[in-house]
Amino acid sequence: MSQHESDTNRPDTGGAGDKSDILRRHGEAIALFGTRVHQVRDDQWDAPTPCEAWTVRDLVGHLTVEQLWVPRLVRDGATIEEVGDEFDGDQLGDDPVGAWDRAAVAAVAAFSEPGALDRTVHLSSGPSGAGAYCSQMMMDAVVHAWDLSRAIGADEQLPPEAASAALREVEPYADDLASTPMFADPVPPPPGADDLTRLLCLLGRRP
Repeated sequence: MSQHESDTNRPDTGGAGDKSDILRRHGEAIALFGTRVHQVRDDQWDAPTPCEAWTVRDLVGHLTVEQLWVPRLVRDGATIEEVGDEFDGDQLGDDPVGAWDRAAVAAVAAFSEPGALDRTVHLSSGPSGAGAYCSQMMMDAVVHAWDLSRAIGADEQLPPEAASAALREVEPYADDLASTPMFADPVPPPPGADDLTRLLCLLGRRP
């Protein structure tokens, strides 16, 4: 869900909620995805993922590019047009884990700058509060942490608080996401499903 190919018509909540909580949840989600990246074996980069037509390398590359956009949009105030094709193509090179780590550190740093969450960022869907953008990025990292976990055989049980926060974030615009090629149609969750299962089913995953 890179911001230059945006995820269509997300409501701008302005980053509702305590800013320290938004930053904490975002940082934890990025760290969660990062732990899975570091678990990828050399023979798993071409393995399939729950994201249709994406390999493990494609998935990690997608999340890496998302992080690369953050400093440009949040710190620099750049528009989609100004960034242009800067992050097109393969951004992982010969060191995909290192590429992820560097991009993740830079993204967390950009969001954590004083006043950063009060800024306006220019997404392809239009202007948005940086706090809302940060929360959206948190949700995306949580969901894709599960995707990567399943792809590489890692632990699919994500922290309950992360799953709950991601579910609360995505529920208001889940219907819009389902209408894009980035997500499959929702799957009915089983009775008594926990928040992680509800999140995954809402976004077309089959836990």
